[in-house]
Amino acid sequence: MGDFFKGLFGGQKAVASEAGTDDDFADFASAPSPSPIYSPPSDSSAAPTAATFPEHEALPTGAAKVPYTKWYRVWERTSPSDFYAEAVVIPFILVLALLHAWGRRKNKRKAGVWIAAHAPSVDKEFASIGFDKRKGLSDYGEDFSGLLKEKSAQEYVTYATGRQNVAFVDFKVKLFKRYNPISLAAETALSFLFETIRQPKEVMEATMYAFDGKEKELVPVKSKAELDAKDSRFKGMPNSGYDACVWAVVHKEQMKGLRDERYDVSLTATKDHKNLPQWASVMSESAEVTETLLTKDLVEAVEKAGDAFEYLIVTDQPVDKPAKLNEATPRKRVILSLRLPSSMHGLAYEPTMPIFEYFLRMPDTLVATAHFRGEVTRKIRATREEETRKLKKADEGEKAEERRLEAEKKKKEMRDTRLKGLSADEQRKFLEREREKGQKKQEKKMSRKA
Repeated sequence: MGDFFKGLFGGQKAVASEAGTDDDFADFASAPSPSPIYSPPSDSSAAPTAATFPEHEALPTGAAKVPYTKWYRVWERTSPSDFYAEAVVIPFILVLALLHAWGRRKNKRKAGVWIAAHAPSVDKEFASIGFDKRKGLSDYGEDFSGLLKEKSAQEYVTYATGRQNVAFVDFKVKLFKRYNPISLAAETALSFLFETIRQPKEVMEATMYAFDGKEKELVPVKSKAELDAKDSRFKGMPNSGYDACVWAVVHKEQMKGLRDERYDVSLTATKDHKNLPQWASVMSESAEVTETLLTKDLVEAVEKAGDAFEYLIVTDQPVDKPAKLNEATPRKRVILSLRLPSSMHGLAYEPTMPIFEYFLRMPDTLVATAHFRGEVTRKIRATREEETRKLKKADEGEKAEERRLEAEKKKKEMRDTRLKGLSADEQRKFLEREREKGQKKQEKKMSRKA
């Protein structure tokens, strides 16, 4: 009876011997008891002493309560071999960052040298140069870099307007990717392996847009007074229009690439000319156009430019082959492409200055001389009308396909509406009749093929 009350009110029997004989806990029976983890006293005034941590020296007054172990001593738990990856990656990143900064700065300097060499010639021909509201070069002083706008780290652009026979002209200076040497090396290597990949090069491309007798439409006005002044100003001016054509003087190394990349040049025939050097050729729609536009000054300028000259194109057709009628709208332009010299000195551009200045004045030559005989004009117009007919035919085919799809859609909607109003038995008969009609049509097609 006493044992019973002891069991109810807390009395326990020894069970150590029984636990020792249990096979399920045999592995844990021999395990040592875990040592207690030190927990600092709750009293904030009590500081750890040497007796608390016998393996450490006595802590000074006001020291942290957490023991200062080997984990905080980085020099004791690491070695130089742990930082081999960082020793390789960090210098590599620093080199790339330095090359990127150097490449951007070098490209900016080279673009600045180009604009400094060509800005005076542009300023002589145009009333306004650059993207801001300042006109002329006097506002820029000796630093013409403000005339350029950085479109990307390898491309700088500028703009000029305010000239008779010319609406505006865009200048693009395309440079090497000096800021990304890995990409530059990859593009150079791939250009040697594949003909479709063009070798990286530094070029200046200028595109001049002609008024072509549309000054009233293209010159913007802000008020009725300006509109009246514009009408009176353009009333006595000579017509700035000229006959449409596609004509080009091209370096023979660029000929194949131009035919593949430009739709307008693909409309021409290529012929050598006795007045041009052997490395240059003419691409024209008519021999009369060549005799009219290939002047003595142009031949001399091309010869002086040498290998720096790529092409000079007079065109009214788009660069990409038009897929729709609205894309085939003629827009007369004159395009010049020149390679940039490797030198950073302005005197290196002297060989290409004659062709550049001729390009700026070429709209005057076109307005004065590009008026061809009726036979030549009809031949050129026939080529464009043939391309227009092809586009119209393709456009009509697309519209017919759209109408067919729309009719099929309406027919399907009417069928679904009719099918919903039928009973289950009527729907089954309707579907069976459709299936039979489809099979008969298929049999007719097979018999026609046979």
